[in-house]
Amino acid sequence: MSVVGARTILFTLIMIIPIFIIGIIILIVFLCTRKKNKPQYVPQEVVTPQQEEIRKTLGETLKELRTERNMTQEFVAESLGLSRQAVSKWENGTSEPSTTNLIAIAKLYGVEPEELLKKLV
Repeated sequence: MSVVGARTILFTLIMIIPIFIIGIIILIVFLCTRKKNKPQYVPQEVVTPQQEEIRKTLGETLKELRTERNMTQEFVAESLGLSRQAVSKWENGTSEPSTTNLIAIAKLYGVEPEELLKKLV
């Protein structure tokens, strides 16, 4: 092997090794950053027994008023511009209507909004 060939190989190694090391560092930083950005588990909202009772009572009140007026969940949903599933969730206590929807429900059922809330106490 000639001196020129050895120098060429040595020069090539001197140039490639730092590039290889920089590539490894970039890969490690990328993998560490990617792992940190994964969505984290968000625990469910803790519901106290009192809150659960209020939700059940509100749902029962809404269902009672709806059935007394011979209305279907579909009719209530269409009247409010919502899905039937939203009305169902309110009635089974999975979710609660917003203040705006609560007022609209009271108007649809022909009661004052306070009447819906009085039954919660």
